[in-house]
Amino acid sequence: MRALDPEVFDAVWAAIEPLVPRLVDEHPLGCHRPRSSDRDCFEVMLVRLATGCSWEDAERLCGNKVSDTTVRQRRDEWLAAGVFDAVAEEATQAYDRVIGLDLSDVAVDGSLHKSPCGGEGTGRNPTDRGKLGWKWSLLTDRHGIPIGWTIDGANRNDSVLLAPTLDAAAQRGLLADIETIWLDRGYDSGVTRERLAERHLGDAVIAKKRGRGAAEPKTNQPMGLRWPVERTNSWLSNFGQLRRNTDRKPLHRLAQFALAVAFLLTAKLIDWRNRWSPDLSPIR
Repeated sequence: MRALDPEVFDAVWAAIEPLVPRLVDEHPLGCHRPRSSDRDCFEVMLVRLATGCSWEDAERLCGNKVSDTTVRQRRDEWLAAGVFDAVAEEATQAYDRVIGLDLSDVAVDGSLHKSPCGGEGTGRNPTDRGKLGWKWSLLTDRHGIPIGWTIDGANRNDSVLLAPTLDAAAQRGLLADIETIWLDRGYDSGVTRERLAERHLGDAVIAKKRGRGAAEPKTNQPMGLRWPVERTNSWLSNFGQLRRNTDRKPLHRLAQFALAVAFLLTAKLIDWRNRWSPDLSPIR
């Protein structure tokens, strides 16, 4: 996985380190135990995100340099400081400056995944025999670069998540530049068209639902430009903790999703840099 590439790790850590809140030492004598390294804590977070293992296993895989309890406490500190959202935002802006987002065609889709421990923001997955799961809704540009996302339970319909997904892109100032949006047949409804019209997204290509009782057609409607978001969903599903999430709070899942996006975009920026030098180009 590219997220475990030391070059990618170092680049993401360089962006996170200035955002990490600094501890104010209020001990009158300053004789307490030294604070664990933020970088070591981040390494444990990454190993858990990439592999999907438990906190205890991630601690062992990282050489027991820092306890899993300390890492969870550090994660919550960074969450309160908005570190994960900030690094995802910085990665998106960096991609737009260096390569450029192509908003001529965008696509949105949901992706269902397991959440066996349950908790807030989960629901029964209709595609997994009613087992508990979660879902993310993702909006990407023409090349599959994430520009807006939200999460909810697996029982939530894609069309319900459309509005918050688009609003997330609007907060980044990207919604006004969208020309055409592509959606699958799960969004084929009057409510979806109203939500798109409210956001001035009149040029929408929505796959048509099959009529009730209609036989499966021999040839389905072409996928069109929905494939970039499907591919990006596949890339994100490679992160073990996204594919089978064991957290019990939505803010923890959102933090992991934002971190995965940051790693994904950082790897693409490194590949873009390397393409100008044959000696640095990644082996395909």
